Amino acid sequence: MRNSQADILDRAKLLREELLEPNASRWESEQRQPVEDLRLAIDKGFAGLDLSPEFGGLGMSFTEKLRVCEELAKGCFAFTFSLINTGNIAAKMAESHSPLHRRHIPALISGEIFGATALTEPGAGSDFAAIKTQATETHGGWLLNGSKAWITNAEIADLFVTYVQTDPGKGWKGIACFVVDARKKGFRRGEIYNIMGGRAIGAGEFHLQNYFVSEEDLLAPPIEAFKKAMELINGARAYVAAMCCGIMQSSLDHALTYGAGRESFGRPVIDHQGLRWSLVDVATDIEALRALTRQAGECIDRGEDACFPAAYAKKFAGRATLPAVTACIQAMGANGLKRQFPLGRHLASAKIAAFTDGSTEMMNERIGAGLVSGI
Repeated sequence: MRNSQADILDRAKLLREELLEPNASRWESEQRQPVEDLRLAIDKGFAGLDLSPEFGGLGMSFTEKLRVCEELAKGCFAFTFSLINTGNIAAKMAESHSPLHRRHIPALISGEIFGATALTEPGAGSDFAAIKTQATETHGGWLLNGSKAWITNAEIADLFVTYVQTDPGKGWKGIACFVVDARKKGFRRGEIYNIMGGRAIGAGEFHLQNYFVSEEDLLAPPIEAFKKAMELINGARAYVAAMCCGIMQSSLDHALTYGAGRESFGRPVIDHQGLRWSLVDVATDIEALRALTRQAGECIDRGEDACFPAAYAKKFAGRATLPAVTACIQAMGANGLKRQFPLGRHLASAKIAAFTDGSTEMMNERIGAGLVSGI
């Protein structure tokens, strides 16, 4: 199997056309995560996009990974988000020097098990330093107690890269990261959220009650864990923005095809200037978002701090995607709401994206703080 960027993008397009687009509406109506379909995608290598070939991955750069995210999200944002999250856990295991962690990689990239990252809690979202899930030292390790909420893949994940507080008095400096195995005693799945347009994400809760982790389960100690989490979030903001490019491009493609094939007042709908110009605005926003997303990806590939580039991309995605999809629906008239078209799902996904990995308001705060510090 060749692993050139063009070849992988071709495979992503084929996966979108053959698996995602024909089934996305069904996944939503069934109200469950499409486990077997996720395994089909993983079997084609899509859980190891930026994982080193040393561990069985495709070895893509982060910028190349963003292009795959965009391509797959044209078919289904929720499915793509779930898939990418398992891949992220495989990459995190590869970064660890612990043989205990690395032994999970084959199972993750084969679809035998699924992975997730657990930061958010019922009372702590954007304010990550406020997490309350507690790690208490005990003989041979730690006992974890607390709850996590709004966790992607909470419905199906076996491994959770979980952030906990080891010393509440230290704030962010007390946060550590452990690998939590859902198959062990002390782990309990909670509510799985019935999210409009995003059921395939499998978002939900889990609870830890005297869950024991050994020192070997430690993925990152205090201080280092918080910094790792911020890097993780910057990457997530970039690939969410890339997925928004996919949502917008798919919506535009459907609106253009529909507008060229339907007539009103004796000519194709697309020939009416008002409608055509509204779609020009969508196309322009897609190009602008792609540029911002690529800038963030290239920054990550260079190993630089991507905080602001990722925030700019995520902020623009949150501002542009929802009105872009709405404009494309408007261009198709009431037909744009039919389930045979993906625009209704895209509309809901655009709203999900505006909250995921930092709301638009949080991006304003992040960017605003940078502006003020430069005065």
